[in-house]
Amino acid sequence: MIAVSGLTKSIQTPTHRVDILRGIDFHVPKGQFVAIRGPSGSGKSTLLGLLAGLDTPTSGKILLDGEDISGLDEDRLAVVRGRKVGFVFQSYQLIPTLTAEENVLLPAELAGETAGAGERARALLDGVGLLDRRDHYPVQLSGGEQQRVALARAFMLRPPILMADEPTGNLDSANGRHVLELLLALNAQEKTTLVLVTHSAELAAHAGRRITLQDGVIAGEE
Repeated sequence: MIAVSGLTKSIQTPTHRVDILRGIDFHVPKGQFVAIRGPSGSGKSTLLGLLAGLDTPTSGKILLDGEDISGLDEDRLAVVRGRKVGFVFQSYQLIPTLTAEENVLLPAELAGETAGAGERARALLDGVGLLDRRDHYPVQLSGGEQQRVALARAFMLRPPILMADEPTGNLDSANGRHVLELLLALNAQEKTTLVLVTHSAELAAHAGRRITLQDGVIAGEE
């Protein structure tokens, strides 16, 4: 489902070049749950952003479900992201002027896939325990509830790949555990391939595979 080869990412500052990723190679088969770990500055979030098509690599290739996204223009990247990738951010990224249900519906509306979308959105909100709060705006929801809405939104179009960047990082332990349980349950139900960046040993322990980054390279795998 995901194939990465020779992946590098560098940025140029006024005084020197910073090599964030320095030659990454790995494959993720369909349905696998992979946790990417490593200290701050190791390149975890940069790698996830590249895999999701949110950034472009300096060199190397990324194939998502057989399509090379490395050199795509922004219009084509947007199509691939919409069709193939669901993304859960640490900071929720809900639209403040939309209700919980409208936030979940947004991917379907952007993709023009509105047939049955309302029923699907309400079913997902029910699955994360928020059907009774579907008319609430983000400001009226707790952090844990906002992240649950974000989870429902990520699954709206049944993407074959789900990526999550520290999805429990802004939550207390109880809410973090609840969101983790919902993420795993939804992922199993939807049969997606899951790639997750986390500092949480508890969260990583649920993954079928763990990749450790250190100084922009893969330092270990288990």
